[in-house]
Amino acid sequence: MPARAIASGTISFGLVSIPVKLFTAASSEQVSFNMLHQKCGGRVKQQYICPTDNNEVVDRKDMVKGYEYARGQYVLFTEEELKAFESDRSNAIEITEFVPLASVDFVHVEKSYYLGGDKGGDKAYRLLSEAMRSKDVVAVGRWGARGKEQLVLVRPYEDGLILHQLYYANEVRSFAEVDPTAKVTISDKERELAEKLIDQLTSDAFEAAKYHDTFSDKVRAAAEQKAAGQEITVAPEAPKAQIIDLFDALKRTLATAPAPPPSVLKPPKKAKADDEEEAPAQPKKRKAK
Repeated sequence: MPARAIASGTISFGLVSIPVKLFTAASSEQVSFNMLHQKCGGRVKQQYICPTDNNEVVDRKDMVKGYEYARGQYVLFTEEELKAFESDRSNAIEITEFVPLASVDFVHVEKSYYLGGDKGGDKAYRLLSEAMRSKDVVAVGRWGARGKEQLVLVRPYEDGLILHQLYYANEVRSFAEVDPTAKVTISDKERELAEKLIDQLTSDAFEAAKYHDTFSDKVRAAAEQKAAGQEITVAPEAPKAQIIDLFDALKRTLATAPAPPPSVLKPPKKAKADDEEEAPAQPKKRKAK
């Protein structure tokens, strides 16, 4: 079954305009839970309470939006005022520049959407994809989505294009905010052991299909058992041994890692044939006196 487009739009730069369709690239498959009343098993509903007005339950029609400009102080906005701030809802993707792919830090990526060519734009769509791939560049631009201007990046993907919705610079924290690690000295032997471990665990390519959300798998399997009236038992998790010494940890990991295949440069030792086996030693005859 072909994917359904969630929106239509255009990619524009200079005098070029390319009609495209947007498709969801990925969606979470994690299990979710509903909150139930333990007494009767009914699903509970969320309510908004106003603590200032004797915990009165407030209906949505009686709510207004407020922006907190100082602690506990708000300015109110009407829906009409907020609508006036919105950008064009045309879903146009306006490319502002092309930059080298290597210059993009993908920590900025928030969401991804596949871009497919729409009617009348197939040739221009393909040309843009191939030209960017040839130049090893990606396009940076603005996307007017849902009335808000989003920062986006368009890059070649498979046989077409993919759009990444990006965080703005002020939304990405600096790595400098992370607590610095203590300054340590790494010996050549420790570095060699670490590199050997990496070599033993290195694969030719990343294959996402090899990995599964084990928590969701266990929950779904347990839910099926419970629904069928079966009891489930959970084995206690074995405590993990703490290894503090880095050098010792590397040696232990290497010792338990799969052994590399034998080298083809060293021929195996030739096995002796049965008739070539050494005969048992015969006792020496004594000379007659």
